[in-house]
Amino acid sequence: MKSYQGYMIDLDGTMYRGKEKIPAAQRFIKRLQEKGKQILFVTNNSTKTPEKVVANLGDNFDIHVTPDQVYTSALATADYLADLDPKKRSVYAIGELGLKQALLDQGFQFEETTPDYAVVGLDYDVTYHKFELATLAIKRGAKFIGTNADTNLPNERGLVPGAGSIIALVERATQQKATYIGKPETIIMEKALKRLGLAKDEVVMVGDNYMTDISAGINFGIDTMLVYTGVSTKEQVAQKPQQPTIELDTLDDWVIE
Repeated sequence: MKSYQGYMIDLDGTMYRGKEKIPAAQRFIKRLQEKGKQILFVTNNSTKTPEKVVANLGDNFDIHVTPDQVYTSALATADYLADLDPKKRSVYAIGELGLKQALLDQGFQFEETTPDYAVVGLDYDVTYHKFELATLAIKRGAKFIGTNADTNLPNERGLVPGAGSIIALVERATQQKATYIGKPETIIMEKALKRLGLAKDEVVMVGDNYMTDISAGINFGIDTMLVYTGVSTKEQVAQKPQQPTIELDTLDDWVIE
């Protein structure tokens, strides 16, 4: 088995299922920590700050990490925009605290009328007025950014609308396609690898969803580890032209070298 120095790890479906514990996940993180491996949770969820993600992992799943080990699509979006043009610092954002805090921490100022960027992410209180402001800003020349393309999110009620569904409305209204940041895009992977400070051949992307986690790793050119505890099934993955580097029924099956 190959020895990896860094592990990029998905959250929902890999570390837990909604509010349900995946006991092997807690053991997996503990084993990685004992071996001194670098861990970075890479999630498409733009709504929560890293501190909130860490609190949820610790309080509800007995997985104890630090905020600097969490990398959200909100952080990747802020990092991406900060690197584009140091002179462009105004943004209009549809999203929750996780996205807005990430943008503020990178020195962006919020502007509704003529921002440099219009960023759209998951917003549980989205309104027509917010869509209107984003649409008009993009029509006036703001660069259109989408945090992630997930059309649905699984919760206890079923598959509810995700960020991709909200972004699609703005795409339809503006007749423009957003630049997407989150998995399976390479932007979030590139920024995550930079955070780890490792080379591509030293890391692996661990996740439960072929279409986001595994495709992100494949698109970025790194090894992938698919665990069958969430979205993707063996039957679905068998049909894919490119297979994951590693397939596991449970994270307990992986021997950490």
